[in-house]
Amino acid sequence: MYLTVAFQGERGAYSEQAVLAYFGPDVTVFPSKSMKDVFESIRKKDAQAGMVPVENSLAGSINETYDLLLTYDFQIFGEVIIPVDHCLLALPGVEIERVKRVYSHPQALAQCQGFIANLGLEAIAVYDTAGSARLLTEEGMRDAAAIASRRAAEIYGLEILASGIQDNPGNRTRFYAIGTEEGRRGAVNKTVLTLATLHRPGTLYECLGVFARRNLNLLKLESRPMKDRPWEYMFYLDVQAHVKDPDFKEALEELTRYTTMLRVLGSFESARDVTMGA
Repeated sequence: MYLTVAFQGERGAYSEQAVLAYFGPDVTVFPSKSMKDVFESIRKKDAQAGMVPVENSLAGSINETYDLLLTYDFQIFGEVIIPVDHCLLALPGVEIERVKRVYSHPQALAQCQGFIANLGLEAIAVYDTAGSARLLTEEGMRDAAAIASRRAAEIYGLEILASGIQDNPGNRTRFYAIGTEEGRRGAVNKTVLTLATLHRPGTLYECLGVFARRNLNLLKLESRPMKDRPWEYMFYLDVQAHVKDPDFKEALEELTRYTTMLRVLGSFESARDVTMGA
């Protein structure tokens, strides 16, 4: 069992919820200021693992996470999906009519813009949802509110003025558990890899055909610019297979014919999205 798991944000952040959902309540959480700090905490052995967001069902992929996964030599060994249930929080005794400003992470503010507009509130961005809750408590602001989780309300002694205030009730975020060990193999598995193709017509098509010919389901394909090569791109792929499956091993071997770079970032049991009944 991991003793300490790093995450980005303050106590009460959705990333902390992901840590507890995946590792259980007995884990020690290690709040980190930035996403890079999560990776650095593992490298420095301040934490044995990390939990990082990789994709939101509305906003899409979190590119910083993908860039850091390529920079650091860690494995993705698991994933968890967390429903995003935004709440409007305020100091005890503050009525919603008194609230003039609302603080939260820019993405949370964007996800609740309809609710914010209906109340005519001034939206002020801070670095973290739970950090906005902490700010209210520390500053004693009685004309302001925060958008954060129910857990943040409990941790920072705030009252919930409204819950489920996100514009889309199906909002969810997928997180990766990262560290130095290999992922657990399950009934349904996923392998994340990145590659760069040879510069000739049809090479991406040939790469995708490697999976199609073996009936391997491609769950996701996304391009990212290569930082050291302007106007050249690498691709991140999620494949419904385990790296030890014979067909996938064959696919990796064939991919070397069409790529200049190929790296498996992790292979693990796929998370069950309970919010979708999957």
